[in-house]
Amino acid sequence: MIELQPFGREDFARLIQWASSPELVLQWSGGGFTYPLDEQQLERYLQGAENDPPLRKIYCAVDAGAVVGHIELNNITWTHRSASIARVLVGDPAARGKGYGEQMMRKIMQLGFEELGLHRLELNVYDFNEPAIRLYEKLGFVKEGLMRETRWINGVFWSHYHMSMLEHEWRARKA
Repeated sequence: MIELQPFGREDFARLIQWASSPELVLQWSGGGFTYPLDEQQLERYLQGAENDPPLRKIYCAVDAGAVVGHIELNNITWTHRSASIARVLVGDPAARGKGYGEQMMRKIMQLGFEELGLHRLELNVYDFNEPAIRLYEKLGFVKEGLMRETRWINGVFWSHYHMSMLEHEWRARKA
């Protein structure tokens, strides 16, 4: 069972190592970072979590003392009680397909709805990422729309779905 622990500067090297290609950086960051990922980009990223109130809450997913993933709540809007789940990554390819992504999502949803009192969680996922889309739908996220051809990489446009879940939907699924 994973735990979410705050992401800090001591985690930069691991995340840089995981960010191994331009495609992975774009898919993971949604265009928020460029390849190659470096400490300067991560320093700016971390500053958003250090604001008061924070713009984002960034976490490492830890299983039995080993960091296996990265996840965050981004664009936290305290007034409207909403945030985006972003930058979801099971870092080590050997750890993928073992349920960590689902555990990370369940933990971040619990944190958002129960601990932070948010009303709405949303996310974006590229339309070709079928395993992630299946997981998000299994967890109760609803597709709100397809954002067509929003990113250009290696001569191809990528499209993404915008999905969300509301607090009352979370509570109904838990009951």
